[in-house]
This record gives sequence, C-alpha cells and structure tokens, in this order.
Amino acid sequence: MESDRKPTLGRRGLLLGAAGAGAVAALGTAAPARAAISGFPQFTRLGAALDKSSLDYNPTDELIFPSIRLAAGRVRNPLGKWYMYYAPHDDPGGICLAYADSLEGPWHEYRANPIISRDWRGHFSVPHVSSPHAVWNPDDRRMYLYFHGDNRTTRVATSVDGQHFTYGGVVLHTDMVGAGLHEASYARVFPHPVKDGMHIMLYMGRQGQTRKIFIGWSHDLASGWKFKPEPLISPREGEGGQLSGAHYWGRNGGGHVVYHSGAGTMHAAYVGTSFDREDHLGVFYTEPVATRAAAPSFAEEDGRLYMYYEAGRRGHTNIAIARA
Repeated sequence: MESDRKPTLGRRGLLLGAAGAGAVAALGTAAPARAAISGFPQFTRLGAALDKSSLDYNPTDELIFPSIRLAAGRVRNPLGKWYMYYAPHDDPGGICLAYADSLEGPWHEYRANPIISRDWRGHFSVPHVSSPHAVWNPDDRRMYLYFHGDNRTTRVATSVDGQHFTYGGVVLHTDMVGAGLHEASYARVFPHPVKDGMHIMLYMGRQGQTRKIFIGWSHDLASGWKFKPEPLISPREGEGGQLSGAHYWGRNGGGHVVYHSGAGTMHAAYVGTSFDREDHLGVFYTEPVATRAAAPSFAEEDGRLYMYYEAGRRGHTNIAIARA
C-alpha cells in the first residue's frame, strides 16, 4: 500500500467476469459498495481514472491492473506526485504510465507509452506484456517493475526515474514452481509483514482449468525467488470457480489478502502473517457501475484511503477509482 506519508511495513479479469464498462473519466459519485466483512472499510466509486477515447496509446480499448506509487521525493525528476502503471492485456499489450498530483486526478498519459513493449531487443519477444506492479526500493532508490509476458512468465525491470527501465530478467516461470502450473502471472510484491528484508510475491497460477492464488518469497527483489508449490488460496463457494489479482492487505492486523473472484466481486481471506491459514471471509467489494471489479491497488493521501482497480467485462475494462 502506498502513502504520501513515510512508508512503514505494516489475470486481469477472468473469463467469467460479468458485463458492462459504463464508466466515465470525470469524477462523480456512486452509492457505497458495502463490504460484507466486519471491520473492513466501505469504498465509494468516484469514477474512471482515464478517458480511454483520449489516449494516444490504446491498442485494444482495455485498461487493466493499475499499480499506484508515490513518485515525489523518490524518483528522479518526477512528472507528478503519483505514478500509475497500467496496461492493456490482449496482444500487443504494453506497460503504460500515467501521472497526477492528486489521487483524485486528473491523470495525464505519459507521452511515450508504452514504456515497455512486447519486444525488448536482446531480452524477449512475446505476444504481449501486461499486469505491471511497481515497488519502490529505498535501499538503491530504484523502482522495480514486475510484469508478465507470456502468461507463464513474470519479469522485472528497474528504473531510477520510473520512466526508463533496465531489464532485470525472469523472476517467475511455471517451471520454477512445478505443481502442474500452466500460467504464472498477475504478480504483486510486498514487504513481508514480520520478516525484515524479505518480500512476498502473490500471483495467479493456473492448475488445469482452475486459477488460484500462490505465494513466493525472496530477500532480493530482482532474483532468488522461491515458490511454494501448494496454492495459498483456492476458490470456494460463491467465488465463481476462479481467483486472480491478489493484493496483500496490511491493515486490520495484517495477514489478509484481497483478490478478484470469477463471480466478478472482490473477496478477502485471512492467511495469517505466516501465510499458513486460508479463512475465506466473504465479499470485500462489489463494483456498482460496471458489475465487475478486479486487481485492486491501494494508496493513501491526506488520511484518505483510495482503491484503484479494473472495472468492466473482459476486453472492455477501464481503471476505476474508489475512496474509503
């Protein structure tokens, strides 16, 4: 989770996602989508972060997997206070950047999107790259950007300005996990809640035809990742038979994961700070306009908690903003 205060430790929409984008870029208000889980906040949808019709780079008319990071005081020559990484998913994909001076916008498209394309000379050439997730590392003052392409592979690149990246290699591949995985993507990385210097990676793995949440860990953001072959969270009744887009939730005592379900809603589970539990808690958020919500990214500004997420049916998604 990102904050404008000093930091402390604290697949894109699934095939079964339900219909209708219907969002507009101008911020408006919608009725709060009430969380069914005691102690968790209620979020009110404000609107869409970007107007897809005005973008210079929009090859497939879909925007997914936002990653919000504080840029001011961190990256060199920031374009704005906040950076948002996002991408289309269908071929050719492409990792994109937008920037803003407030979490309520307005957001501005970076002039040279995509910042990472599906062809990186000397490194890879794949049908698409997508699902960016950025991590700021204060130790070397670099932004680490994780992204997938193809669907079996997650890669990392690093940058001092958050705009121009150096390739770092493969950090996750289905062959590194085993467990009969056919996909390993939509990864997000977070500091381990209790082990200093360690990070965890939550990602989607597909076993057979079922997508589940898996976990990995490393003391090095760019290498040395190890992965548990057993899933961390498997779909239960009411979750549409598929899971994706997991985000670690460090509030409420920590040890929670928020994720997208094939039912089109976001759910939460308690896994503990040792990641040895799997208590499904219920619906975390229901999208009030586009009927489907996925891939949340959380950030805090002026004491207010914001959630950016992808909204809408597969192939027609946009980035929506909600506020607690």
